Amino acid sequence: MAKRNPDRRMNLGGHLRELRNRLYWSALFIFTAAIGGWFLFDPVFSILQAPFKELSATPGISAIINFGSVSAPFDLRLQVSLFLGFIMASPFWLYNLWAYVSPALDLKTRRVSIVFVAISTPLFLTGCYIAWVLIPSFVKSLLSFTPQGSAAIINANDYILFALRVLLVFGVALVLPALLLLLNYLGVLTAKSIIKGWRLAVFFAAVVAALATPVSDPMSMLLLAIPLILLYLLAALIAMLFDRKRNRNVSDAVTDE
Repeated sequence: MAKRNPDRRMNLGGHLRELRNRLYWSALFIFTAAIGGWFLFDPVFSILQAPFKELSATPGISAIINFGSVSAPFDLRLQVSLFLGFIMASPFWLYNLWAYVSPALDLKTRRVSIVFVAISTPLFLTGCYIAWVLIPSFVKSLLSFTPQGSAAIINANDYILFALRVLLVFGVALVLPALLLLLNYLGVLTAKSIIKGWRLAVFFAAVVAALATPVSDPMSMLLLAIPLILLYLLAALIAMLFDRKRNRNVSDAVTDE
């Protein structure tokens, strides 16, 4: 007769099989989305190439994207397709990640984690969208330093890596305030400690803005730094409400005793 398992506990082999299944389905979704990303490569690359075309229209300046080898166009298309597939399939592999770790969490932590994923995903995509809109202006500003009578020949792989770096930095930067709220709700960080770290937060926002906006235009840096600081302050305000509610519950529990 099989032993009862009311706690639904798994041995090491069960955990490894579950992990294997979750990785398999996540990879399958990413691969399927990457097929769609393969067909989206042309419009995406056309948009990224637009600043070069605009700059080439300037008299005396030539700006082109260069492929350094015979296989470089295929390699680049494959890399971009996988990246797009990873982004488009994010709801599916995030769900599989959640489904794998959720049995080890209590009910409260599960609910908080679901809210965190629900909030952080739109924030990440919003950051990526802001970066997508600003990338052409970044490229145009950087290439505008090309001297008259010379040509800016940019390696395609380097350019795509630059664009992906900007997208990821913007996306992750907008998720960090949500992470602070998660840590506060779980009792790892207090609102007081978050507020005390405002100087570090401002410095961090300035550094992230400088890294994500590789142009000398201070206005472009402010467009990212100011929302980051406001999100940090909003996270601190919500954390204060969480702490106040937590302290009230503790006081009520002590009074009842």
